[in-house]
Amino acid sequence: MKTLLRTFAMLTVAATIAITARAQVMEKKSLSIEGAKKVIAAAVAEAKRLNAPGGVIAVVDDGGNLMALERLDGTFAAGATISIGKARTSVLFKKPTKVFEDIIKNGRTAMVALPDAFFTPLQGGIPIMVEGQIVGGVGVSGASSAQQDEELAIAGANVFNNPEMAAAPVTYFEKEKVTAAFAKGTVLFDRSDKYMVHASRRDQPGLGEVHTKDADIIYVLDGMATLVTGGSLVEPHSIAADEIRGKEISGGETRRLSRGDVIIVPAGTPHWFKEVSAPFLYYVVKAR
Repeated sequence: MKTLLRTFAMLTVAATIAITARAQVMEKKSLSIEGAKKVIAAAVAEAKRLNAPGGVIAVVDDGGNLMALERLDGTFAAGATISIGKARTSVLFKKPTKVFEDIIKNGRTAMVALPDAFFTPLQGGIPIMVEGQIVGGVGVSGASSAQQDEELAIAGANVFNNPEMAAAPVTYFEKEKVTAAFAKGTVLFDRSDKYMVHASRRDQPGLGEVHTKDADIIYVLDGMATLVTGGSLVEPHSIAADEIRGKEISGGETRRLSRGDVIIVPAGTPHWFKEVSAPFLYYVVKAR
């Protein structure tokens, strides 16, 4: 009986020590590389939604160490260094960088004496929080304004708190913008990792095309055109990753398209607008 009691007492003490130890050690969350990429993807999606002219998005861990960076087309070269500084400042001081920009504007200029290595008091840096813990920071530089820098950073930082909204925001285009897009023929919406929407315009025949990853879903808005699908490209050559062009198409099936028609061209299928009555206007949804 005494042996049993001693054993029970020892187990009780051991359990108490284990519980105490757990109480003294916090469970710390950390940001993975995959998570850093999600932050950048959300910020890039917001940049495209806002038609931001450029920007560099940097993500750091909770120690301020760079994990991932993406530079959008058209961004000035120094944007990378500035965005990293913003991300690092936000996480090391656990505050949005706009706080420090405002403090300095209000007269506390002594703050600018802090070392540049970890202090960039410019709007556009946001801490990344998960369940109340700061796991990293995101900084953006080079968008159209400091406010837009911050908007993109917020979209990235919020990806774990509201992933549905961050990953797929509602996008609306007023009719004037749509009309302007068709006037010159341009990309209306770009989520190139999944889909794109083109407000396309043709005033003359084009080259034969093959999109190796994208299917084209075409809806004719106005005009008429002769489209050849299938067959094989003549004198094929690559113009970009997964994009092949040719002088024309040999063989294939010919269709006459007009207003209201819909045609779906699967990825990897040659197609060629052989004849066009100008202007030929059509929506293209590129699905990947």
